[in-house]
Amino acid sequence: MVIDAGCLDYKALNDTLRKAEENCKIVGCCGQRFIAAGMSQKNIAIQGIPGNALGAYLNGACITVNGSVQDAVGDTMNAGKIIVHGNIGDAAGYAMRGGRIFVKGNAGYRAGIHMKAYNEKMPVMVIGGTAGSFLGEYQAGGVIVVLGLTAPDKKIVGYFPCTGMHGGKMFLRSDCSDVKFPDQVTARAAGDADLEELKTYITEYCDLFGYDTQAVLDAPFTVVTPDSRNPYKQMYVAN
Repeated sequence: MVIDAGCLDYKALNDTLRKAEENCKIVGCCGQRFIAAGMSQKNIAIQGIPGNALGAYLNGACITVNGSVQDAVGDTMNAGKIIVHGNIGDAAGYAMRGGRIFVKGNAGYRAGIHMKAYNEKMPVMVIGGTAGSFLGEYQAGGVIVVLGLTAPDKKIVGYFPCTGMHGGKMFLRSDCSDVKFPDQVTARAAGDADLEELKTYITEYCDLFGYDTQAVLDAPFTVVTPDSRNPYKQMYVAN
């Protein structure tokens, strides 16, 4: 089903999506918010630029965007997949607790903030380009991967990555010699076991966007994990 979003606000667009009994292609998208919020068991392709909170509370649907997206992609996402063939704005994957987000290009500030995992739920976000400041802020679970493929001469992540991180894991395709991490995390070179885990995420990314998996893996990776489940303990508890 093809939906022309040119004359629809976000409420009318989502109403049309929910009533559709088949997969949907949205054309003429221009800033409509909350597209596919909470939806499951549907494939949605989008031509244009969705607005904030694309796929918020997504619960199993697959969304493919043939362009860039504004802020808060996958906000509190529970399950499903979001594939973006462009860039994403700030706060992507906010409080994400399941599903996967794949971005061909760059991410803005605070990607993966409050990302968490629960039981079998393991959220994953793979960013093909670079990420802005505060990547993985307060991360409590899940996996964030940043590959730096679209801007190899640019610093892979901005300022203050992993601030308040107390769970989960981050893979950065760089030796990170130019990145300052907080004292509450450990940043180390990826070993064989790390690369084996990473290969799963990168293979899926490369299949989606036409990269060679081995070529992407043939680079130094830094693994970042938290040292403490309470990164601010030293600030508030007397010794």
